[in-house]
Amino acid sequence: MTKETGIRVALVTGGAKRVGAAIARRLHREGFAVAIHYRASKVEAESLASELNAIRIRSAVCIQADLLATATLEPLVESVIERFGRLDALVNNASTFYGGTLDRIDETQWIELIGSNLKAPLFVCKAAAPHLARVNGAIVNITDIHAERPMKDYVLYNIAKAGLRGLTLALARDLAPECEGAPHVRVNAVAPGPIFWPDDDQIDEVEKARILDHVPLKREGGVEQIAEAVKYLICDASYVTGQTINVDGGRSIAI
Repeated sequence: MTKETGIRVALVTGGAKRVGAAIARRLHREGFAVAIHYRASKVEAESLASELNAIRIRSAVCIQADLLATATLEPLVESVIERFGRLDALVNNASTFYGGTLDRIDETQWIELIGSNLKAPLFVCKAAAPHLARVNGAIVNITDIHAERPMKDYVLYNIAKAGLRGLTLALARDLAPECEGAPHVRVNAVAPGPIFWPDDDQIDEVEKARILDHVPLKREGGVEQIAEAVKYLICDASYVTGQTINVDGGRSIAI
């Protein structure tokens, strides 16, 4: 493959399916070339890349990496640069989600949940920041409304997403320009609410109904709403940094 020049490039972690795939498709429609990161979803990633490349040749590539292995994160970013020659946007979407009460959590769960939801985004941002700064690029972290409204019995997940929101704020300060016109990276977040239920039956139908009853709009959203918010923050929000958009049907303001 040869490098493409003059085309904006986005890296979407966990981009093979669900919310990540919707984000990849939306940015691709906006004219971005897309690097689709995956860990184990090779079939889905390659299918999505084929779909996007059929629309616009050499506009999508798949990159495999285990985000819990910190040593793979800089090579992940460098693979994007090697393929496309630049990086304009990073979307930290990859996530691990499961519950755990305080009396049952252990170090393995800490490593998995903090690692995928906070540590990996931090070190991917570290690797990507110099490349993003060259083009005044943007980072969007996919957090969760439960970063501020913790779910019962999801202690580590709540902590991890709260940390990712804190990382968003810290990097927005640290990657801001030193003076007007200087290189910079805008850093924002999108916090989904009831958008796309886990596909492993963690949440049963009774609990889904209970959750939706507390959503002012009285319905779940779709992955497209998350993708649109990400597109806005990357493409249209040139004077926005350090902010979180809650895409939750109003759940975060409900009692």
